[in-house]
Amino acid sequence: MLDTTTNRPDLPPEIARRRTFAIISHPDAGKTTLTEKFLLYGGAIQMAGQVRAKGEARRTRSDFMQMEKDRGISVSASAMSFDFNNLRFNLVDTPGHSDFSEDTYRTLTAVDAAVMVIDGAKGVESQTQKLFEVCRMRDLPILTFCNKMDRESRDTFDIIDEIQENLAIDVSPASWPIGVGREFMGCYDMLNDRLELMDRADRNVVAESVQIDGLEDPRLDDLIPANLLEKLREEVEMARELLPLLNPQSVLEGHMTPIWFGSAINSFGVKELMDGIGSYGPEPQIQTAHPRKIAPEEKKVSGFVFKVQANMDPKHRDRVAFVRMASGHFKRGMKLTHVRTKKPMAISNPVLFLASDRELAEEAWAGDIIGIPNHGQLRIGDTLTEGEALRVSGIPSFAPELLQGIRAGDPLKAKHLEKALMQFAEEGAAKVFKPMIGSGFIVGVVGQLQFEVLASRIELEYGLPVRFDQSQFTSARWVNGTTQAVEKFADANKQHISYDHDGDVVYLTRLQWDIDRVARDYPDVTLTATKEMMA
Repeated sequence: MLDTTTNRPDLPPEIARRRTFAIISHPDAGKTTLTEKFLLYGGAIQMAGQVRAKGEARRTRSDFMQMEKDRGISVSASAMSFDFNNLRFNLVDTPGHSDFSEDTYRTLTAVDAAVMVIDGAKGVESQTQKLFEVCRMRDLPILTFCNKMDRESRDTFDIIDEIQENLAIDVSPASWPIGVGREFMGCYDMLNDRLELMDRADRNVVAESVQIDGLEDPRLDDLIPANLLEKLREEVEMARELLPLLNPQSVLEGHMTPIWFGSAINSFGVKELMDGIGSYGPEPQIQTAHPRKIAPEEKKVSGFVFKVQANMDPKHRDRVAFVRMASGHFKRGMKLTHVRTKKPMAISNPVLFLASDRELAEEAWAGDIIGIPNHGQLRIGDTLTEGEALRVSGIPSFAPELLQGIRAGDPLKAKHLEKALMQFAEEGAAKVFKPMIGSGFIVGVVGQLQFEVLASRIELEYGLPVRFDQSQFTSARWVNGTTQAVEKFADANKQHISYDHDGDVVYLTRLQWDIDRVARDYPDVTLTATKEMMA
């Protein structure tokens, strides 16, 4: 595996075999189906489910929230670990729905690479572009899978051009499709000179692979209809002349993406993509932290919380903190220091995830993602170490774009509502603001669908029907400055001030004019639309 720095020691074999990545895509490009097939190939499940299950067809393993099952969308990012070809894959499935972008952005801070799934008919869509920008900011290596080739899709060169133009990244084909839509019969593997033929009859079968000697091999005449073979030879020749050769170093630096073509629902092209993640995906990387960076090969254990999920098991009021291990070899029962509170924590029941199934994790290495059940001590952005005061940085929290007041259907249950809201705030599912004047709470989210999810979860998990009211405010900004300046500002603008669940001062605005006025009248405070989630 290539390493950009030459003076670093080799990673211990257990760490070097880890590949930690997220799958990003626009809704409906087939991301959850692809996740399922990964688990199928990793031997983690026997039969893949479909997202929009018909009758008794299996539900997908990575969608565990009731609303996800009802609507056939992924709402919360789930983590899954499985083995494949001597490698340990840690896969984080992110919500494709744009209303859940914040959860996805945070997830991308915990992975070393991203697999971008695009629909062969639709190409690069808006949400893909947004998520790609986040990967770009972090220089994440990206591998691309063009899905749904068995349906009517666009010309292969068109798709590649669109990725190169819209996302400003070089594209190198790792495979080339043979026919599209009804005629789609497989791919030519350009990296290994193999023919991969799709079996339409059985969706859970690995494609048949034929080793060939270049595209002039006479055996091809028996395997591929003449018109498709001629087109394949022509296109591959053009691709080799016009498109760059795969450069592994360029992929690791985030300047080039290899692209595989296939059909996830037919289990086709998935194995080649997984082999590609093994060959071209990065090993666990160095994490940015204060006061110094954390290298995965360090002996001492450290990790950081990038997501908190409440009530994964509705029978138990539990909160699971998803922790990305940044360094060392963790063993169950270890005592780690919770850097924010400076208190030791014995990690006695860490879990590994297989979608909604979990098992006790006896050990974990840098690159792994484990769940730590806790009662609210761990928050997004927290760092756990073997004593050193390190804080992993760069985990963002975004100002909400929609604000609404919230009330419990039963006024006597206001206390229960407060507890539920605080739990969701710590989970990062919504922003909860307590106004300085008056009672009640204001809830802020990035997308409209999050209000529905929140209402449905509060009712399901707490038995508490809620109502949302229109708020007079349209956006929120965190107030930064010296303590004295912030207090003086808050006193003068009480009707606009509220506090978030961390107790930080937030300025609620009605119009852009409010923000401009603050900049003009209060030069010693600044308003920000993001805050770093860290103690």
